[in-house]
Amino acid sequence: MTSRQIVKRQETEHGLPQTAWAVLGLLSFPGERTGYELKKWADASLRFFYWSPAISQIYAELRRLESRGYVMSARSGPEEPRTKRRYAITEAGRAALADWADGDGGPVVLKHPLVLRVWLGHLAAPERLRTLVEEHIARTRGELEEVRDALARAESEPEWHHPALALRWSERQHLAELELAESMLTDLEALVEAPARGDTGH
Repeated sequence: MTSRQIVKRQETEHGLPQTAWAVLGLLSFPGERTGYELKKWADASLRFFYWSPAISQIYAELRRLESRGYVMSARSGPEEPRTKRRYAITEAGRAALADWADGDGGPVVLKHPLVLRVWLGHLAAPERLRTLVEEHIARTRGELEEVRDALARAESEPEWHHPALALRWSERQHLAELELAESMLTDLEALVEAPARGDTGH
């Protein structure tokens, strides 16, 4: 079985895409949440090591999960100024999630837009490639600060020990990304200097 086939199988494990399991995972922590609250938490935690689904996708997955009996929902009462629907995981959903979480993690699928552009560097000006890498470094430094803020919040919550471990991994991943990007700058400079050295006739 190829890596592509393995990933495809994992994306529909138990008949559900991985995003559905991520949404169900957000509901596995104590408390009921609205779709909007799930989106906020995904933005503040999940996106640093997986991704944050759009709010429309979150609601689509919630409907799918509810149709399977993995999630239940209830509308807020008349005391609320605006009607809200809150979702909670069911026992069946918790059991299915635990079974899924016990499975093989599978290969990492890396899609790096910057590296793809460097790969196509023969079509770009050297200065433009350098600018792209420098912008990526600046963006990654900003994301690292956001990861550290999210980690500090997770570490302050007693039931979020495992999310804190995931965010600690993300902190290290961002530090490694900075090191790789800085090495990429060095490699690009060496590539630009190499033809110049060759023109000297030595």
